[in-house]
Amino acid sequence: MIRIDGSSGEGGGQILRSSLSLSLATGKAFRIENIRAKRERPGLLRQHLTAVLAASEIGAAEVDGATLGSKTLTFVPGTVRPGKHRFVIGTAGSSTLVFQTILSALMMASGPSHITIEGGTHNQAAPPFDFLEKCFLPVINKLGPKVSVNLARYGFYPAGGGCFTATVEPCDHLSAIDLTERGEITRRSVLAVVANLSPAIARREIDTVSHLLNWDRECMQLVETRNSVGPGNVVLIEVGTSTGMTELFCGFGRLGASAESVATEAVKEARAYIASEAAVGEHLADQLLLPFALAGGGVFTASKLNRHARTNMDVVSTFLPVRFETREESGYTKVEVSPAT
Repeated sequence: MIRIDGSSGEGGGQILRSSLSLSLATGKAFRIENIRAKRERPGLLRQHLTAVLAASEIGAAEVDGATLGSKTLTFVPGTVRPGKHRFVIGTAGSSTLVFQTILSALMMASGPSHITIEGGTHNQAAPPFDFLEKCFLPVINKLGPKVSVNLARYGFYPAGGGCFTATVEPCDHLSAIDLTERGEITRRSVLAVVANLSPAIARREIDTVSHLLNWDRECMQLVETRNSVGPGNVVLIEVGTSTGMTELFCGFGRLGASAESVATEAVKEARAYIASEAAVGEHLADQLLLPFALAGGGVFTASKLNRHARTNMDVVSTFLPVRFETREESGYTKVEVSPAT
């Protein structure tokens, strides 16, 4: 049985989620201790517990320690069960992170799956639904499976209550791909969303982005929606390239943060990516490590490798015979995944 120290590296929930994903995909059991030890509230929160229960259902697993607040978990996977599944977080915890936890197993399963997840869809410190749809899944589909998602209802912090569905058509094997060339930036767009709030907030965000990036206002859109349990706001800056890559940069509205500061946060990330000449942004780089390792190889250029990514490399290498080679180039970091020798 593989043993994982949840306090290593960045010491957060990703160590648990990656371990669950890899356990389902490889059939290897694991025991993790010190779960989320470096967080203000360590142990399993509702979002993490939902990920554990979802992985358990998908993988017909035997689990010990699947309770709120638990800092230790033993997970023994069985046979992956594709099909129709529904998971409810019950809070504003990230539904996209729960989905990513089970996706690796489903995209190599024996049959198709239809997944419904309820919870947060647009959360700070987690990939929003739009990032999943426009950035992450297009790359996953290049590996071989066919995965599509549909947003049924927005879910913002703290109310949650969002919902999205996903359809997963698996493939026999994953193919290694090359994402080293970004190409020219050919598409720019900005979306400011307000749910059950004044549209003036979104207008101020659009004004700020327009001023800071000097982009044509015709590429900017305001969306006012009531399709949300509670209030919420997000501004999304999208960049598309001639090689077919899409990156998304987000600012989340919250108490104490002005519309201008929220928009500026997204602009800062967008500028860093544009200046880097990398194909993949900081957050997407982190999320591609596991699927590339399951494919047995691949290469990409990233604007930055954060501590999350480097911790993820350690977890992946514990389950799979792969190595990650990183090399700093002018304006980006090159990451190559290959079989361990």
